[in-house]
Amino acid sequence: MMKKIKKIAVMTSGGDAPGMNAAIRSVVRACAYYRVSCVGIYRGYEGLIEGDFIELTARSVNNIINKGGTILKSARSKEFRTKEGRAKAYEHLKENNIEAMVVIGGDGSFTGAVIFNEEYKFPVIGIPGTIDNDIFGTTHTLGYDTALNTAVEAIDKIRDTASSHNRLFFVEVMGRDAGFIALNAGVGAGAEEILIPEEDLGLERMLESLKKSRRTGKSSSIVVVAEGDKSGKNVYELAQYVEENLPEYDVRVSVLGHMQRGGSPSCFDRVLASRLGVKSVELLLDGQTNLMVGLKNNEVISTSIAEAIKGGHSINQELLRVSDIMTT
Repeated sequence: MMKKIKKIAVMTSGGDAPGMNAAIRSVVRACAYYRVSCVGIYRGYEGLIEGDFIELTARSVNNIINKGGTILKSARSKEFRTKEGRAKAYEHLKENNIEAMVVIGGDGSFTGAVIFNEEYKFPVIGIPGTIDNDIFGTTHTLGYDTALNTAVEAIDKIRDTASSHNRLFFVEVMGRDAGFIALNAGVGAGAEEILIPEEDLGLERMLESLKKSRRTGKSSSIVVVAEGDKSGKNVYELAQYVEENLPEYDVRVSVLGHMQRGGSPSCFDRVLASRLGVKSVELLLDGQTNLMVGLKNNEVISTSIAEAIKGGHSINQELLRVSDIMTT
């Protein structure tokens, strides 16, 4: 007969994302519902190594579902990458009678969880929290929907000033290795061109597209660029390249940066976080481990964390085709 887990820890790790607090709340409330103790780990794996824990009750997480960032904070941990660091972490878990852990984060956080599980057979479930939406095994990661809405709202405002001054704006959004924000926000905001890491469309194509826009009467344009675009140029160099080749354009650059990570999470992210948090606790209580919870066809599913890390999340080719048609 399987031993019933009595205490579960929850942490947030890696870059923050809107919806992380809603996920913490969900894990804590699910633990309370199933009469399991819950402990919060401050500052991710760094706090785990230092034993920086706090007891969390259902009332500890009042009024956080609407807050951006993470009440448990987040930090990078070089020490956790060492066997000695992980040994310290395990000792702190044992000392505090913690029997399982929920890790909210991205692929780096999940990699640490897999290694920790392999070494100590410690039960762990992952909740995907990253605005990049680049985790295999879920159609949406926590924070992605909010970041998209933030980007579209910002681009809409930039378009107002672009139209007023007949300018071309290059707008850089986050996505060093994945173009999900750029592609979806670009289509949603009606961008004339979208440059993403997954597709090297070439600088000549961009110039031709902008020339065509000019010929057909567009006096202002928006080009959305993912920070990891494969053109070989950063957003400022792209702007300079266009100025040199199309001097008729008055070019400006706007980098949205970390504003995409902040802000109150959207309703979608709050509901998703609530669903994933409950499922993560139920999986642990069912004796399951090394799984990531995610969303597919609006159903909560689980995938092995190792597969989630290695699988990769491919760009939507149909949306790329729609993007091409919309720039006509």
